[in-house]
Amino acid sequence: MLRAIHPVAGTIGFLTILTFWTSTVYTELFGTYAAITVVKSMIVNGLFILVPAMVIVGATGMSMGRRRKDAPAIAKKKRMPIIAANGLLILVPAAIYLSMKASAGSFDTNFYAVQIVELTAGAANLILMGLSIRDGRRMSARRRHATKK
Repeated sequence: MLRAIHPVAGTIGFLTILTFWTSTVYTELFGTYAAITVVKSMIVNGLFILVPAMVIVGATGMSMGRRRKDAPAIAKKKRMPIIAANGLLILVPAAIYLSMKASAGSFDTNFYAVQIVELTAGAANLILMGLSIRDGRRMSARRRHATKK
């Protein structure tokens, strides 16, 4: 069951962050302040999808990979705390702060400084999560290949 839940939760997490990131970039480049405010509010609402998905993918990954010592599993284990810390210490607080600032109509230097940090941290998480998805697919392909023999 964990083998089914883990990739679904990981995909939901990845696609949610990708949606947040691309929506932010698009509205910052082409949108109005009103559109930016809506996007920032929707991102905070989307945390109710993202955070549980990330908790599930982390818990299932740790459970499935507890005894694994192969290189892809070790790499995934090393990336996971970075992804989690980045999300909890940078992305979530930044999303809340930016939503509050946007709702107040305060598009000042602090807003854009935090926006740059959020986009950078989001891109880093997308890269790290993408690498983990790639390694997970390789690990499951290797397992399927070994059972066919």
